[in-house]
Amino acid sequence: MSERFADLKKIPKEPAARMLAMANAKLKTKLALPVSAPVQTVLEALEAEGATVDILRLFSVALPARERVWWACLAARDYIGEAPENNTPSLAAAEAWVFKPNEENCERARATLDTAEVDDDTVYCANAVVFADGTLGPGELKHHPGPVGASEVSAFAMNIVALGKHADMIEKYGQRLIDRAVDIARGGSGRVAAAAAEPQEG
Repeated sequence: MSERFADLKKIPKEPAARMLAMANAKLKTKLALPVSAPVQTVLEALEAEGATVDILRLFSVALPARERVWWACLAARDYIGEAPENNTPSLAAAEAWVFKPNEENCERARATLDTAEVDDDTVYCANAVVFADGTLGPGELKHHPGPVGASEVSAFAMNIVALGKHADMIEKYGQRLIDRAVDIARGGSGRVAAAAAEPQEG
């Protein structure tokens, strides 16, 4: 058995199938596993199948809210660049919420969605914040349930966008996103070493 997915202490001890169902998410890879299989077992089976995208999808529903948003923010930083000079309003607000997940920072993240540029994919980070607790957002919106799995799918989408930005090294970068999720799930910062040197201009 691989040790790659061992000691994921931040991930709840419940079946992966239940987590996926609660987030209205599905894996594309068919696995011959019981519905009671824990996350580690499912991750190992997906790795054996080379199902990188499904591994990312499972992490998007298995990681707790703050860890999930942070994972998305790190993916955005991979192609947006370091703070503060490369900040987008949505990314900066999402990061602020991770460090201080209060209603004020959630409202700040929500507000960025109203003014974001059309091509700003970092809104996925802000969306992951807004729907993190399963409601429509802060304030009065908190009294209404949000779309099922909206935070989870937003974090997943942010990682997929970042994956697409690394099309020339997609497999190595995909493994980096997985290693990052593993590190976060173990209580780490997610700041894992790059899988390969970034390609040079020209």
